[in-house]
This record gives sequence, C-alpha cells and structure tokens, in this order.
Amino acid sequence: MQPKKYILPIIVLAQFCCTSLWFAGNSIITDLIINFNLKASVLGHLTSAIQLGFILGTLVFAILTLADKYSPSKVFFLSALLAALFNLAMSLGNQSFYSLILIRFLVGFFLAGIYPVGMKIASDYFKEGLGKSLGFLVGALVLGTAFPHLLKSFNGLISWKAIIYFTSLIALLGGLLILIFVPNGPYKKTLKQFDITVFYKVFKIKNFRTAALGYFGHMWELYTFWAFVPMILLSYSNSYIDINLNIPVLSFIIIGLGGIACVISGYLSQIFGVKKLATTSLALSCICCLLTPFVFIVQSELFFIAFMIFWGMVVIADSPLFSTLVAQNVASESKGTALTIVNSIGFAITIISIQLLNTLLFFFEIKYLLPILAIGPILGLFAMYNKVKSL
Repeated sequence: MQPKKYILPIIVLAQFCCTSLWFAGNSIITDLIINFNLKASVLGHLTSAIQLGFILGTLVFAILTLADKYSPSKVFFLSALLAALFNLAMSLGNQSFYSLILIRFLVGFFLAGIYPVGMKIASDYFKEGLGKSLGFLVGALVLGTAFPHLLKSFNGLISWKAIIYFTSLIALLGGLLILIFVPNGPYKKTLKQFDITVFYKVFKIKNFRTAALGYFGHMWELYTFWAFVPMILLSYSNSYIDINLNIPVLSFIIIGLGGIACVISGYLSQIFGVKKLATTSLALSCICCLLTPFVFIVQSELFFIAFMIFWGMVVIADSPLFSTLVAQNVASESKGTALTIVNSIGFAITIISIQLLNTLLFFFEIKYLLPILAIGPILGLFAMYNKVKSL
C-alpha cells in the first residue's frame, strides 16, 4: 500500500519543529549564565540533564511499550505538548541552577515520545526504502537541533526569551500536525497485550544486537561533538589573533548540514547497502576525531571551517542507517519498543561522554580531548565488522 505523498513531509516537518527543543538551552547558554548568575560549566550539566531525561523517558516508554500498544500519533502529540510546556517554563521567574536542570530533564523525558516515536510512525508507513525515509527524519532532527543556534545568531534582534517562546510554539505545532494529518500507518501492528519482556528480548536477535552496538559507538561521539561545537570554534578563534569566527552561524551550519548528509546517506544506502554506508560514515568520523589536534595547528580559517563541516556531516550520516538496521531486524509489533530502548541506551552513553569531556576541560584544552571521541566509533566498527547482514 502506497502512503499518501504528504505523509513523509508532515512527519519530517513535525520532527523538525519538536526537536528544536533539544538544544534550545545550549543556544542561549550565555544569556542563562548572565541572567541567573551561573557558572560556565553549566553547559555540560544542562546538556546532560536533557540527555538523562531522554534516557529515563525512553526507558519508561520502552518498558510500557507505549508506541506499540497505543496510537503512536497520539503518543507523539501528548509528548510534544508536555515538552513544549516545560521548555516554556525556562523563561518564567528567576531560575536557579537546579530549577533549570529539572526543566531540561523534563523536556528530555518527553522528547522520548517524539524522536523514536517519529521513527516508529515512519516505519509503519514505509516498508520499502525505509533507510531513505529515516534519512529525511533524522535530517529533520539535525536541523531542529541546529535551529536554536541560527535564532541566536540574530543577537540583539531576538531576545533569549523569544527563542524559548518560538521553539515551544513550533513544538506544539509539530505535535498537532502529527495528530491531525498522520493516523496509524498501514504496516502498524498493535501489541495485543502488555509484555514487559519485549524491551530486552529484542537483544537476543543477533543482527539487531550488532546493529545496536554500532549505534552505541556512534552515539559516544555524536552528541558530545554537537554540544561542544561552539566551544571548539571559540577555542580555534582564540588561538589566532586575526581569526574571528561567527560562532552561532557556524554552529548552525556545521550541525545543520548534517541533516543534508542524512538525506544523502538515505538515498545512497539504496545503492551501496545500509551496512556498508554506515560503517564508512562511522570510520570517517572516527578519523576526524583523531585528526582534530593536528587541524588546530593549521592557521587557515577556510580549512578549519571545511573540516568542521565535513565532520558535522559524517558524524550523523550513519544515524538513520543504524536505525534502519534496528527496525528491519525485529518483528513489526516490536519496532517502537526496539527503537526506543536502543535510543535509551545510546543516549545514556552520551552522558558519560559529555561529562568526561566536561570534567577533563578543567585540565586540558578541548583540542587535545576530542580524540577521546574516537573510542566509540572504534568499538562500533569492531562490533559491526562482518556481523550484520547487508541490507
């Protein structure tokens, strides 16, 4: 059964709108530090808070099998509504470090009903060419993640509170689009009864397990790279007197172009195969991690920006491919739970990676720490090598 042509664009637009909440706090971090008298290290803590919320949320969603037992469109809408309201709370009153941590945690918790559930909705509509469809979907996540940085580039024209208002509003819009225009897909199979064992039974499937391990290696690098992109750019800019980078705009470009890379990788996977393309992308991002200290030595603004853009593209290009491998190696009635639990573990790994770098920054410059991010891709490549069937 061929889905209506507007279904995928609406899912993609809704995903973009809702995931703009993810780094809304990061994009206005300077304003939060100034207005609420916070320490500079709050960046790592706020990022980890939203990641921790997402982890707990995905764990709860997976154990309760919400996306498989109930209408995923309704789960998506309710999650978008609650995430938008908690994001809005960041602009209210005189926030403290702890209240901001709690707010970002709750936003992350309900993002668990948006990102993996959005992929579940797509998999219910698109059986053939799922890699291409998820490429668009993860691309929307990337653009949504980068979008607050673009808003922040209009510093002086748009206040930090306006960024909060706007991201909350479009997140609500995204939820409504799914609720109104995207009913249950033709390939959806409802889990007939509550089964708490589904969330760990999927790991007994060999191809699922190895695809998940590849994804975990990818996640060690991805969100830490995204979280510290502004700091990497600032560090390079401070290293040379005659270089002055526009950090908000470049952060948006570096992260945002990864969305295009996801779409491209989705199309190329139909030619070269999902496994081969995923491992190639993971290997390239691994090389970027290892080369970073040497790239800092080169005093060329153009070269450095080109390197960061390339890294920003290959670091995410494999994400929809790993999600495709995960979705295609479990039963249809378990896809939502499988995607959610893999997300949960993957994002737990990001907290370790982010906090490790955040702690080591007290002792070393960031350019010497970035090779640590290669640990994940190396282990992921080892897990993926010759173990997942070509798709």
